[in-house]
Amino acid sequence: MSQEFAEDRYSHMQYRRCGRSGLKLPVISLGAWETFGGYRGEDVARYCLFRAFDLGITHFDLANNYGTPPGNAEIVCGKIIKEMPRDELIISSKAGYYMWPGPYGDWGSKKYLVASCDQSLKRMGLEYFDIFYHHRMDHETPLEETLGALDLLVKQGKVLYVGVSSYSGAHFAEATRVVERMHLTPITIHQPRYNMLGRGIEWDLLPQLERAGTGCIPFCPLASGLLTDKYLGDSIPAESRAAQRWGEDWVKRNLSPEKKKTLIALNDLAKKRGQTLAQMALAWILRLPSVTSALIGASSVEQIEENARALERLEFSEEELNRIDELTKPAH
Repeated sequence: MSQEFAEDRYSHMQYRRCGRSGLKLPVISLGAWETFGGYRGEDVARYCLFRAFDLGITHFDLANNYGTPPGNAEIVCGKIIKEMPRDELIISSKAGYYMWPGPYGDWGSKKYLVASCDQSLKRMGLEYFDIFYHHRMDHETPLEETLGALDLLVKQGKVLYVGVSSYSGAHFAEATRVVERMHLTPITIHQPRYNMLGRGIEWDLLPQLERAGTGCIPFCPLASGLLTDKYLGDSIPAESRAAQRWGEDWVKRNLSPEKKKTLIALNDLAKKRGQTLAQMALAWILRLPSVTSALIGASSVEQIEENARALERLEFSEEELNRIDELTKPAH
């Protein structure tokens, strides 16, 4: 391992215990959804992972279907991780979306999950994953089989901790009952979508996670870039993911005049706090003690550095929280 990393890397970051487990995660984690091995190549991925680690970000999140073509993110990041101290890293992957044709390449069967984990380990050149998730609820496969498959992967030594992603509160509660009844490996972590513009898990899922002692790592904490200042102007930045991957139609569908007005008001509040909108959005997610980590995506080192600076001000006044509620909390 020739690469040298910052000796003070653990002084920059905060770490939180993942539910009632022994696992601690950095409060900012780095994901590779559409960026690394997707619309950003290996060189950018290397710069981003190395800089993130220098800042104390030890958790890198992947899935079998990430990258272009699907699986490429694991190949690209696997090469880079070989240049890093593996025992200091938390590497996660997932399975649950379509990967290969036929009845065994999708959803949540034992056949699919075990085969997919084996394929992901091979792509990354790893002996084990620190965390392996079922990526989405499968309404046809019994939870007993899906969660039993995750338990099997732990017993085989391929996985240390297991998680689920995008389960509703009701589905997660049922999953915990299955785990307890069958004496399976506990669900250490849940990865739901959560941000200022999408707050449903506060009423549906978070109470269930707290009762179960399960950690929470929200994805899309910046609402796919809407909770930044990228789209507050009159044009779409050429370097943005919307311009390079999703197109103008995505912005039109997701950024109504009313939503843009809300984002401008949130941006004004962030400026008063001495933060960017992205930094305030991350700090706001981390205000909840039940949130273990916020999972960011990044296409440049500069974005990672900006997001990491959210840690410089995590506290909110009651007045600030009330203003954010006024702007973002849906009526019940």
